[in-house]
Amino acid sequence: MNVRQKLEAWEHEYLCEYAAFSDQSKGRDIEEPMCDVRTIYQRDRDRIIHCKAFRRLKEKTQVFLSPEGDHYRTRMTHTLEVSQTARTIARALRLNEELTEAIALGHDLGHTPFGHAGERALNEVCSKGFKHNEQSIRVVEHLEKKGRGLNLTVEVRDGIVNHKTTGKPSTLEGKIVQISDKIAYINHDIDDAIRGGILKEEDLPNNCTDILGKRTRDRLNTIIHDVILHSEGTGDIICSPEIRQAMTELRSFLFDTVYTNPVAKGEEGKAKRMLQELFHYYMSRPEAMTEEFVQMINDGEDREIVVCDYIAGMTDNYAVLKFQEAFEPTGWKW
Repeated sequence: MNVRQKLEAWEHEYLCEYAAFSDQSKGRDIEEPMCDVRTIYQRDRDRIIHCKAFRRLKEKTQVFLSPEGDHYRTRMTHTLEVSQTARTIARALRLNEELTEAIALGHDLGHTPFGHAGERALNEVCSKGFKHNEQSIRVVEHLEKKGRGLNLTVEVRDGIVNHKTTGKPSTLEGKIVQISDKIAYINHDIDDAIRGGILKEEDLPNNCTDILGKRTRDRLNTIIHDVILHSEGTGDIICSPEIRQAMTELRSFLFDTVYTNPVAKGEEGKAKRMLQELFHYYMSRPEAMTEEFVQMINDGEDREIVVCDYIAGMTDNYAVLKFQEAFEPTGWKW
C-alpha cells in the first residue's frame, strides 16, 4: 500500500459520512495515472498553486484600487483568508480538507483587474456577458498550460463555479467555500475600510456587532463557531438564523458605506472605462494581444471571448500599462 492509498484509507476511518472521499471522486475529463503520494484533491490544490493565474492574484484589486499601503487586501490575500477559514470549518466537521482547500484557492482565478468594477466593465461590453466564476472555470479548463488546462477533478471545478451566493455546490466542501468567501470579505473589507479611514469601528450597526462581536477577530470567531455548531451532523453547511441575519445586514451596510463610497471607490469609474476602451481596442486590433491569444482567434475561437480572456488575465498594473501603450502618445524616436 503506497502513501496515497494509506491517506485514502485514513479518510474512510476518520472523515464523516458526508465527506467527499478522495477515492470516490468522479475524476478528471482526461484520465491520468494516480500519484503514489498525493490524493487526487491534493494534486488539484498543487496545480492551482503553481499556475500562472494564481500568481497574478497578488496584483489584482480586492476592494481598494491601488491603495497606498502594504497592508490592504489583494485578490491573493482574500483567497488565502477564504482558504484558511474554509479549512478550519472542514477540519472541525471532519470533511475533506484537501478538496475544500483546492476549491478555495481556485475560486477567484478568473477575476478581472480592479475587482468587481472590472467584472462589471467586461459584462457590459461583451455580448456574451462576463462572470468571474465562469471565467475561473475557463482558466482551469482551457487557458492554463497553453490551452491544455489543469485537468482538475469534477468536484473542484463544481465548487469553483458554484462559489457565488446563487450557486449550488454539489459537495459540502464546496458549500464551505461558498460561506467562507462571505465570512472573509465581510470581515476583511471592514478591516481595510477602518485602516483607510472610511469607517470607524463604532460606525458599524450595533444590532450586528452586538451579535457578531466588536472586533474582527471576535466576529470571525463567532461566525465560524456558529457554522460548525449548526452544521455538524446535518449533511449541510448552515448557520443560525440570528447569525445569518446579522451577516446579511452587515453586508448591506458595507454596500452603502464602503462598496459605493465615493472616497473609497472614486477611481472605479476610470478603471471601468479603461478596461472597456481596451476591449474595443483589442476587438479592432486583435494582433495587439500576445501571440497565444491571437492564435486562439486564428483557431476559430470567438473574438469577444478571447479579448475578455486577455483582459481578465491582466493584473491592475499591466492593464494600466497596456492602456498607456494603446492610447497615450510617445515621443518619436529616429
